[in-house]
Amino acid sequence: MWAIALLTSNEKVATSEHTLINIKFIAICLFLTLGVLSAIAGVISFNRAKTTVNPLKPETASALVTSGMFRLSRNPMYLGMALALCAWACYLESIWSLLGIIGYMLYMQRFQIRPEEKALEALFGKVFFDYKSRVRPWL
Repeated sequence: MWAIALLTSNEKVATSEHTLINIKFIAICLFLTLGVLSAIAGVISFNRAKTTVNPLKPETASALVTSGMFRLSRNPMYLGMALALCAWACYLESIWSLLGIIGYMLYMQRFQIRPEEKALEALFGKVFFDYKSRVRPWL
């Protein structure tokens, strides 16, 4: 989707007259790259800990992952998706697209993150509470 949108865009990344690179293109690439790396880093950390990546069954977690990207964010995979939405918002160039990002984050916090964290509290107790007090949910 991203590749097609960027390849079919009429916008120039650079012109022969100027060596200035389009700031919009840089922002899109930056948000998208950071988003993908954040999400992949989260999955890698889960795999290294040999625990489930399935967000629908947090009660099956066999380990509390606090290393890697999880030192910076309790939800690096969701953060990655939010950053990808930021890239899409830059591409759309619409202030209204920010509502989609905010809506995504509010929805995830209420309907995904809270239930996951309740399950982790039940599984890991004080260890999870200590982790939760040290690391922010998003960044």
